[in-house]
Amino acid sequence: MQTYEILHQMISSKLAVVLRGENLDMAEKTAAACVKGGVKTLEVTFTVPKAGQLIETLVDQYDEDVLVGAGTVLDSETARLAILSGARFIVSPAFDIETAKLCNRYHIPYLPGCMTVNEMIEATEYGVSVIKLFPGPSYDPSFIKNVRGPLPYLNIMPTGGITLDNVDAWLKAGAVMVGVGGEITRPAKEGDYDTVEQLAKAFQAKVMGK
Repeated sequence: MQTYEILHQMISSKLAVVLRGENLDMAEKTAAACVKGGVKTLEVTFTVPKAGQLIETLVDQYDEDVLVGAGTVLDSETARLAILSGARFIVSPAFDIETAKLCNRYHIPYLPGCMTVNEMIEATEYGVSVIKLFPGPSYDPSFIKNVRGPLPYLNIMPTGGITLDNVDAWLKAGAVMVGVGGEITRPAKEGDYDTVEQLAKAFQAKVMGK
């Protein structure tokens, strides 16, 4: 039930913001700007220094209002650390069997990156409910529509290369949600968190059809 509830919440908000940062302070301020912009799902990547600590901080700060998960998780050891830090979902750039098993053990959604139909089918065989189509710029939105022809049960989340101009096309093609990083968070590198908030608000409104 926990896995279902988390996935339902993620898919309902339709947008997960991928958080990166040169340091903990920058990543935390970026997260705050995104939440002010209405974002309900945050993916803290393990490229952020002290990512586990940041996950704990965000979980304590936003409680049930915002889903906080972990991204760039390469192995089950990192996944366990993230889950113990409070991560509600795990995202990887590629599928890993041991990570899938561990997430199933803790009833935590696992969203692995897949590029081919074979990878997607293997992932679903290990309990994956939502597949991350990565890297997004390598594909056209029609890829999702074409794959879901013979495999209509696949739930796909494209990540990377999603813009305000093309996000509608991805969702109309069948994406259940989208993952967006630099298109929202890039201004944080210049300390411009107000623009991060504005971009987050624009993306969240766009995916919700407002």
